[in-house]
Amino acid sequence: MDYSYLALKFLIGGGVIVGVTFLAEQVDPKYGGILAAAPITTTLAFLFTYSDAGQAITRQLVMGSFWFAIPTLLFLLTLYLLMSRYSLIPSFGGAYGVWFAAVLVMNRLLTGI
Repeated sequence: MDYSYLALKFLIGGGVIVGVTFLAEQVDPKYGGILAAAPITTTLAFLFTYSDAGQAITRQLVMGSFWFAIPTLLFLLTLYLLMSRYSLIPSFGGAYGVWFAAVLVMNRLLTGI
């Protein structure tokens, strides 16, 4: 295993998180949201997967990412709605609960396809 390559992956991924946080705090939360929602992380995952495992696995990853984006959208909507009524931690708990249930439903639907 190439540990320097693994470290590079962590640095790039962490850089995206730092960029989102910086934009949200110092510039405008809207721009942080644009970066957070941009397909930067998925593109990096696709590039690294393609480099490590080839096109067939990357294509499967792309389709999995497509279908499991739906639970992520439900997570974001739930978090937004819950944060208007509850503090951050309970809101995250509820949003992750909805996300997990949606992942189970989506997985069940996909195994039937």
